[in-house]
Amino acid sequence: MNIPRFKNTLKIGFMLSVSLLLVGQSNSQDNDKQLEITTDLFKCLTEMAKSDSGSYFVDNILGDLAATIEVANSESGGEYPAGSLVSLIPTEVMLKHQSGWNEETNDWEFFELNVSATGSEIISRGTTDVINRFGGNCFGCHQLARPEWDLICGSDHGCAPLPIDRATIMAIQDGDPRCMKENDDDL
Repeated sequence: MNIPRFKNTLKIGFMLSVSLLLVGQSNSQDNDKQLEITTDLFKCLTEMAKSDSGSYFVDNILGDLAATIEVANSESGGEYPAGSLVSLIPTEVMLKHQSGWNEETNDWEFFELNVSATGSEIISRGTTDVINRFGGNCFGCHQLARPEWDLICGSDHGCAPLPIDRATIMAIQDGDPRCMKENDDDL
């Protein structure tokens, strides 16, 4: 028996096992701390509160909207409360679960939606693996936000610039088809 080769194989096996354990823990969710999500929670942007910067919209599915707005409007950041829902454009949403749900994403879950006049459909959801319509990994961008911003990107929060300008973002926001249905009902 070749002892050095066996030891080397044993070391590689041990390191692989430890790596898999760490990767499995870094993307784990505590189901007891996960909020119940239905497509009805994803509503027209104009039904949500607009941040003071005017950049994004917020809501809180647990009813703590005042605390969510306070953090969204803070000039120094803060930690969003559980239930916070943040959306820059109609098809992309972040939702904050209960504390301890997922340490790596600071309890945020990312959603990619299809939206229409009839509502929202969840296309993809997750922590570190959701890809948006621009081909970017949601968490990959948001993890660049400085800690005081709780993974929320802004022009001065540490994230990479978006591939579209502010005027395009506003046009996308204004074109939310879920809001169009409301406007059609008013006619």
